Amino acid sequence: MILQLSHAMKRLNQIFLLLSIFIITVGFNFRDNPPSNWYQQFLNIGARQISDMTFVDSLTGYAITPYVTQNDTAFVFKTTNGGDNWFIAHKATGEFVGMNKIKFFNQSTGYCCGVGLYNNSTGLNRTINGGLNWTSLNVPDPFLVYQDMCVLNEDTIWLTGSDSFSGGVFRTTNGGLNWTQQLNLGGTNPEHIHMINGRTGFISNTSSSPYVMRTTNSGLNWTTVVSNEGFTDMHFVDSLTGWRAYGLMKKTTNGGLDWITQPLPSQTGLSQITKFSVLNKDTIWGVNGYYVYPNNEGRGVLYTTTNGGANWYFQVPDTNLKIFRYNYVQFTDKNHGWAYNLQTGIHTTLGGDPITAINPISLQTPSDYRLYQNYPNPFNPSTVISYQFSVAGFITIKVYNISGKEITTLINQRQPIGTYSISFDANKYNLSSGIYFYSFQTGNFKETKKMMLIK
Repeated sequence: MILQLSHAMKRLNQIFLLLSIFIITVGFNFRDNPPSNWYQQFLNIGARQISDMTFVDSLTGYAITPYVTQNDTAFVFKTTNGGDNWFIAHKATGEFVGMNKIKFFNQSTGYCCGVGLYNNSTGLNRTINGGLNWTSLNVPDPFLVYQDMCVLNEDTIWLTGSDSFSGGVFRTTNGGLNWTQQLNLGGTNPEHIHMINGRTGFISNTSSSPYVMRTTNSGLNWTTVVSNEGFTDMHFVDSLTGWRAYGLMKKTTNGGLDWITQPLPSQTGLSQITKFSVLNKDTIWGVNGYYVYPNNEGRGVLYTTTNGGANWYFQVPDTNLKIFRYNYVQFTDKNHGWAYNLQTGIHTTLGGDPITAINPISLQTPSDYRLYQNYPNPFNPSTVISYQFSVAGFITIKVYNISGKEITTLINQRQPIGTYSISFDANKYNLSSGIYFYSFQTGNFKETKKMMLIK
């Protein structure tokens, strides 16, 4: 009797194991995308486009529209629920209106610059009540288009305009009552500016004769530190350490005198960053690249690093969103982030999708596809999963529990031919002892293996 019961239990376990593998395989076949921590948001602005956006905390954000045509309307949109809904906070109609940059330096006070020939207004506007009302400030030239600005406080504001005649770099130290032209370079006037503090900062032109110039005496003198390159975005975490984006990512550790290139993942269709958000000296998010799938459909990617840019990874949010490229990105803390194109975007409250380091074992061409048994097995709490493939392609590795429920996606990206390994740490997911499965897929090849966690 005991032997019969033991045999029955063994047979039942085998059936249960086969059923679990079937559940996993079916789920794998019908779900092309891993569950994403990003979800889509919409800014209902019709045919208009966003020229800039910013969030001041996890709930409150602003987006602006540029100059499009004469006698048009420019808008400031605001959200108070993290971007799920947007409303018009301000609009201006006139002969020439449009906004290029918006910046807040606290919850209530913000500025936007652009061109503003409407109702005796100018190209610089300020709010002191969270964007509900905007007032125009004096500017150096009301007919000039201001492309960028840096607001250090309510008194000290910098503006740039690339017009060859009246443009250049301008500074006010009394909230816009008076302005000083700090620099004019004619046909190569700067488009972008970033000030670290009241004395040290950078300007750049990216459209003609690119350069990066630096001042250390509040704009009285400017020195070229980079030729033939500029920046479309720049951030510093202190007076010495910063990054600039010009397609490539560059890092400085000596206050901008020297810049080191940080390679981006080469597996994407276009590897470049034009906008990025710095959370701290280690964590950065960047956008503007995309990945091209075999059917020639492109999807925007987000680049991220957790070691100051020494290593960059990328993630493709749910491809059903069909967003080709992201133009803006910002994280207000480690969990809350946004990435938008010119009209729509995505939002996360969970810190984006997981990023896991992938270690190449060999880049020599393997003879076939193979998923290796994890080692050690049984394991506690971590184990290494190795795999190989002979044709470059999109790689996905997922982990499931014995019921077929997905625990995590370890890999979801394109990789070059080779043999790789990746670590799985059960402690990250508060897993208990038991049998788990991991599945590997690339193209039409699929394979699933089991592993055992013993605590």
